[in-house]
Amino acid sequence: MLLLALLALIPQADSSLRLPSLVGDHMVLQRGTQARVWGWAQPGDAVAVLPSWTQKSAAATADAAGRWAVMLDTPNDQPGPHTVRIESPHGSRTLNDVMLGEVWVCGGQSNMEWTLGPGVGNGVAGGAEAAAAANDPNLRWFGVAHAVSMTPLEDCAGAWQVCTPEVAPRMSAVGFFFGAALLRELPGVPIALIGCNWGGTLAEAWTSEEFLAARGDFEVDLARMRAARQVGASTGGSVVSMQKAWWEKLEETDPGSQAHWNRTELDDSGWEAATLPGSWSGALAGHDGVVWYRRNVTIPQDWVQRDLVVELGPIDDCDTFWADGERWGATHQDGAWQTPRQYHIAAKLVDDTQLQLALRVVDTGGIGGLSGPPEVMRIYRQNHAESSIALAGAWKMKPGATMSDLGEFPRQAWFHQNSPTALYNGMLAPVTRHTIRGAIFYQGESNVGRWWQYRTLFPDMVRAWRFAWGQGEFPFYWVQIAPYNYGAGEKLSRLREAQTLALTAIPRGGMAVTTDIGDPGNIHPVEKRTVGERLARWALAGPYGRKNVVTSGPLLRSVEARGAEMILHFEHATGLCALDGKALLNFTVAGADGVFHSASARIEGETVVVSSADVPTPAFVRHAWGEADAANFGNGAGLPAPSFRSDDLPER
Repeated sequence: MLLLALLALIPQADSSLRLPSLVGDHMVLQRGTQARVWGWAQPGDAVAVLPSWTQKSAAATADAAGRWAVMLDTPNDQPGPHTVRIESPHGSRTLNDVMLGEVWVCGGQSNMEWTLGPGVGNGVAGGAEAAAAANDPNLRWFGVAHAVSMTPLEDCAGAWQVCTPEVAPRMSAVGFFFGAALLRELPGVPIALIGCNWGGTLAEAWTSEEFLAARGDFEVDLARMRAARQVGASTGGSVVSMQKAWWEKLEETDPGSQAHWNRTELDDSGWEAATLPGSWSGALAGHDGVVWYRRNVTIPQDWVQRDLVVELGPIDDCDTFWADGERWGATHQDGAWQTPRQYHIAAKLVDDTQLQLALRVVDTGGIGGLSGPPEVMRIYRQNHAESSIALAGAWKMKPGATMSDLGEFPRQAWFHQNSPTALYNGMLAPVTRHTIRGAIFYQGESNVGRWWQYRTLFPDMVRAWRFAWGQGEFPFYWVQIAPYNYGAGEKLSRLREAQTLALTAIPRGGMAVTTDIGDPGNIHPVEKRTVGERLARWALAGPYGRKNVVTSGPLLRSVEARGAEMILHFEHATGLCALDGKALLNFTVAGADGVFHSASARIEGETVVVSSADVPTPAFVRHAWGEADAANFGNGAGLPAPSFRSDDLPER
């Protein structure tokens, strides 16, 4: 799963002016601070950066490796749009539609990655309606492409996008609703969301080597990675070289690559008809290897000499894209079969209303083809996605080389997206140069089996992020994972407990609780709006200074035994209630024997009184401690309590 395509993004010392993907058109710079703009030039080149909101330019000199950076003063009250002019002796760039606003990173695993939809997995409640109404140039999205690396990368694949009904379905649903809530409360202020997430991943994969090494419990993996680097594995080592050689062999072996089936003038009249999108079936059902696709598309006259965008949806596994015979994009990374493709066609190529598109798909094993709903396949003028032309439907198709011709695709089995540091290096490190306001994070499901380690690992991960950004203790808010039938006994509850304990371990941290909106049969609960809005409460009360915003549901402060009853005292206890108006759910008590029994619970002012006829002398109390236990206990702000316990009994 090492990202061969990212090798091309690593700067070389003799390059001319180049910019990272985060520095481009439609970007948002953090307002009210000094925001970094950076890139690469020829060593020793003087670089000047002139933003349109001031007459002052910022200057830097490229170092021996060609790197340069400037810090721009960004006012609070000039949202934009602006331009940023970057000049050097060997090139210049003008960045357009640049905004000054609030920048947030959206990190984690699949519950943060889960898109607004439609047509994705189990869906998002209200997602289709929210996407259809999403048309706000003040909401911007940058999705970091999946990548792993053994050393911190300097750039990532991705592009800034303005939120429209076409862009919104590909945004993180939690991130979208978080951003939408901030837009409502901060009128006129642009909100930027940087999606840096990968489903099914571990916290240690998102943590830097420095902070993991200080812990000591990941030393075996780190030592193996250091040994690989010593033999030249700085970005994956020999496996990267082997992957490069594999692609070179494909170019030499595949008949379509040898005969240039991407050529505009190719006679494809004998090719078979195919309907896209769709997984390979029929004669292709057992095919592992290469399949070529071609089709012509007629575009409007006013698209000629304009930059175009082609979107093809997810492709299993790898692909290369040509327009009018010119290669304009490729996804050659392993493990990107769920990643929607988006490629750009430069205006200089669009010289008439006829375009010939060619696509080479490579399936390295299992099911191949294009997935996703038909509406994800389209072409449109850049920044005009509302007027797109569908690319779903009739194409022409011809199989190429098989995997038996090409040989097995090289993989480093021991280094993957869940290896310690892999995602910090491959995805987060390139983002840490972009000045931000804070981060929201939704992860933990994959660490359930090691809940005791998560108590310190998660705070260490946050410290690693803050250290990398160098912005001090920026706000960091996380989601407590929801009830779900893992079949893991108490492990899920203890992982949730570790997330609650992080409230005291992480300064300027906050936690959104989901005990009331989980689904025991769905690890991806559909109620993402509530999650995003609960995270937004923390931001509004934190950096945005809203005094009357309640951020948390009831948190257990103390417990006292009173005869046959347990009296529970809470923080954030104003307006304690059953959120659904019914009897309080899933309270249990135990005596000195540690055996828990169902209990009744009633609210008395700002306390809860718990008792059970089966436990005449209670010593311990728990709430929603079963892994799939729903909860309806909350406060007057409509926020639920997390699962909790008053005991320190060992796991059973």
